[in-house]
Amino acid sequence: MAQRIEHHPLDAAFAALLNNGLDGAGEALRILVNEASRIERNHFLNAQPHERTAERTDYANGFKPKTMMTRVGELTFDIPQVRGGGFYPSALEKGSRTEQALNIALAEMYVQGVSTRKVITVLQALLGPEVSISSTQVSRAAEQLDAGLAVWRERPLDETPYVFLDARYERVREGGHLVDCAVLVAVGITQSGHRRVLGVSVALSEAEVHWRSFLDSLVRRGLKGIKMIISDAHAGLNAARRATLPSVPWQRCQFHLQQNAQSYVTRLDQRKPVAQRIRAIFNAPDSTEAERLLRQAIDGWRTEAPKLAQWAEENLPDGFATFKLPIAQRVRLRTTNGLERINREIKRRTRVASIFPNAASCLRLVSALLAECDEEWMTGKIYLNLKD
Repeated sequence: MAQRIEHHPLDAAFAALLNNGLDGAGEALRILVNEASRIERNHFLNAQPHERTAERTDYANGFKPKTMMTRVGELTFDIPQVRGGGFYPSALEKGSRTEQALNIALAEMYVQGVSTRKVITVLQALLGPEVSISSTQVSRAAEQLDAGLAVWRERPLDETPYVFLDARYERVREGGHLVDCAVLVAVGITQSGHRRVLGVSVALSEAEVHWRSFLDSLVRRGLKGIKMIISDAHAGLNAARRATLPSVPWQRCQFHLQQNAQSYVTRLDQRKPVAQRIRAIFNAPDSTEAERLLRQAIDGWRTEAPKLAQWAEENLPDGFATFKLPIAQRVRLRTTNGLERINREIKRRTRVASIFPNAASCLRLVSALLAECDEEWMTGKIYLNLKD
């Protein structure tokens, strides 16, 4: 009987409840979720353990422990791994969101110096009043938060065909003065077609030295196989990109190019026609047609808007790199609009803080938000089909 309880997950869960009553609910939940996760992985692989079958899609790769805050307290689950990645147990998605809410709430309250008692009140509002959270749990989670986020920021990277780079600014106290710190963010599309947050850094500016250090850190962590970089035309970024990844093609964000063109249109009634003409160039079926439309537009602008003509001739070709890609992939890769969702969320959360007490607190909050976003992407649908 004891042997059955040890080896059969369902019997082990029953035993935890029978022997310990409601005090055994946590252990029973852990056992059942672990077993459900194993079963789900088998379905994901289209094969049972050690089974040889032509339908197998990948191979099991052990388990990774992960501690989460649940409605019955902290539990450590065994997360099944697969060699190719892309699998995460659906049974734990709810728990992961609870953990994310905890981390982000802690990060925000760190910034604002909220007391432990108020932290507990806020977390119960987030997770439900029935969730029991002690001051010891909050303190322990707070101590582990920075270490956990640092590990996430330094996690190994792999082959990532497409990389998006962008920056935004946050107000930070540094050396007794208020300064605008640049939050550098890198997002990638992996070989599987999923989006991933590759890295984040907080620097005093977007100078070349900071971008170069950031890009070097991505390469050091294993970033490779880059086929294209998509970004706006930041001077420091461009210099760092050419120094760090000189052979990688660059796609300048077409959306920002259209916006920048408006600075060279002096007549209000010409702004819409100019924007439409530039969109037509970028929507051309191939680079040959795009270049023909560009030459035609430049010829038309030389008389009525000579500065626009000169700017367009020098800058619009920077937005043509995606013409070398399959048509189905161009829409996703020709702008940095995919980062806008991240920037909006960061802005919504950092607006509450207004001014960060130091750069570390800014990095803490932004890292917590990006880690949440990364996990959603990792377990979500494919963003771009790279097989077309």
